[in-house]
Amino acid sequence: MRASLLQVAVNEDESVDSRRRRVAALVRDQAGADLVVLPELWTTGAFAYEGFGTEAEPLEGPTYEAMAKAASEAGVWLHAGSVPERDPDGTLYNTSLVFSPSGELAASYRKIHRFGFDKGEAVLMGAGEELVTVRLPDTVVGVATCYDLRFPELFRGLVDAGAETFVVPAGWPERRRAHWTLLARARAVENQAFVLACGTAGTHAGVPQAGHSVVVDPWGEVLAEAGPGEEVLTVDFDPATVAGTRDRFPALKDRVLGLDRPRR
Repeated sequence: MRASLLQVAVNEDESVDSRRRRVAALVRDQAGADLVVLPELWTTGAFAYEGFGTEAEPLEGPTYEAMAKAASEAGVWLHAGSVPERDPDGTLYNTSLVFSPSGELAASYRKIHRFGFDKGEAVLMGAGEELVTVRLPDTVVGVATCYDLRFPELFRGLVDAGAETFVVPAGWPERRRAHWTLLARARAVENQAFVLACGTAGTHAGVPQAGHSVVVDPWGEVLAEAGPGEEVLTVDFDPATVAGTRDRFPALKDRVLGLDRPRR
C-alpha cells in the first residue's frame, strides 16, 4: 500500500482560496498512491483562532467540494485533513473529511479532544463524541486528530472497532516536536498498528509548526519521516504486517482493564 502525506505549509501571505486550489493540485499529483493524507486545519492554521469563525464552512462547503473532486481525479482515498465546520445550529467543530477514490464522502470525524486549556480551540469549538473508522480495501483506518494523540484510550477504542492503521492529521507546534514523534511511536507499539501522522509546515498565527510528518510500523519503527518544511512524504507499507505482529506477539489478548470481563 502506498501512502502520501502532504505536509502543507500554512502561511499568512496565502489566502485560503489560493491554498485550497494549491492543495487540490497537490492531491491530483498523487495519482498512483492508495491513500493521501492532509494536515489538520490547513485552510486556516491550527493556531489562527480568529480564522475559525470567519473561515468556517458547512460540512459540504468549498473544501469538501474541492477535495472530493481532487480525490476523484487522482483516484485515491483521501483523508482531507480537517476544516473548521459550522453546524447548522451554529456550533463550530474541528472536522476531518475522508473521501473514496470516486469522490464520495466515506466518513467525517469531529475532533474529540480540543486543545487549549480553556482557551482557543477548547472554547471556540464543540467536542465530537463518536469514534470513526473507515474500511479501505487493504486496511481499516482509525481516524484521530492532533491533540487526540495524547489520549491512548481513544486509540484503544479504535482498535476495538477494528482499526489496523491510525491516520492522524495535526497542526503540532515545533516547541513540542519531541512529543510528536514519541507519541506516534507509542500509539503504534501499544496498539500494534501503523501510524500515519501528517503535520503542517510554516507558521500559524506566530506559532512555528513542527513538520516532521512520520509513518511508524506496528513495532514502533519509523519507516519514513519528513523534514521541517513543506514536503510530500511517500511510503510503501504492508498492512498485513499488523495481523502478523498481533499473532506473533499477542499482547492485546492480555488486556484486562477497560474490558467487560469477569474477574478471575
